[in-house]
Formats: sequence, structure tokens, C-alpha cells
Amino acid sequence: MIALPNTLKAWQSNGFDAEFTHIFKLEIAQLDHKELPLQQGLSLSSYVSNEKVSAIINKTEETPNSIIIKSGIFYSGIIAGCSCSDDPGPLDTQNEYCDLLINIDKHTAESSVKLITE
Repeated sequence: MIALPNTLKAWQSNGFDAEFTHIFKLEIAQLDHKELPLQQGLSLSSYVSNEKVSAIINKTEETPNSIIIKSGIFYSGIIAGCSCSDDPGPLDTQNEYCDLLINIDKHTAESSVKLITE
């Protein structure tokens, strides 16, 4: 589980607005890639690169106990070479995108993240 305390505070202050969106994007960008299911969301490459991720909010919903965010994540994947002794090619990156469902507990800010596959 990850924690998104600043996103929760922004929601509790003003609901869905520009400040909430900004804070959510910042918190997502600061997470370690391993905390998000990005590897499972790859469609064009082999491995998630260490480059920054960026997020958009596609939909928000509030329940009595949680804030649910459907978010689009833009990130980069690596197309690895064959690692042969005669393979001079550098690692090539590819733009990737996936949708995540993020459920933020309104009491603790602990958040579950699930890859949306459609």
C-alpha cells in the first residue's frame, strides 16, 4: 500500500479542483515506480524505465470511506537489446500509458492501486 496524505488533505479542503489535481499529480510523480503496477501495464516495451511518471485524472468518486480516482499514467518503458557481445545498440525507450484505479482511505490516506484492464 502507498499513502497519499497530501491528496487526501486537498480533497478534504476543496474537493475536486485545480489544487487537488496538482497535488495528486505531484504525489504520484514522487512515488517509486515499484509502488505502482506499471510493469503489468506495459504494452510496447519490456521493462519500466526510471524516468518520471506523470498522471492525469480521468474520474473521481467519493464514498463514505474513500476517494476513488481513475487515473491515466504516462511513463516510459525500455526496449532492451539482446545483450549479445556484438549488440552495440543503446537501450531504447518507448512511451507507455495505463489506467489505474486508486482507492484512498479517508481516515488513514492509505491507498490501494489496481491496474485497469479493459
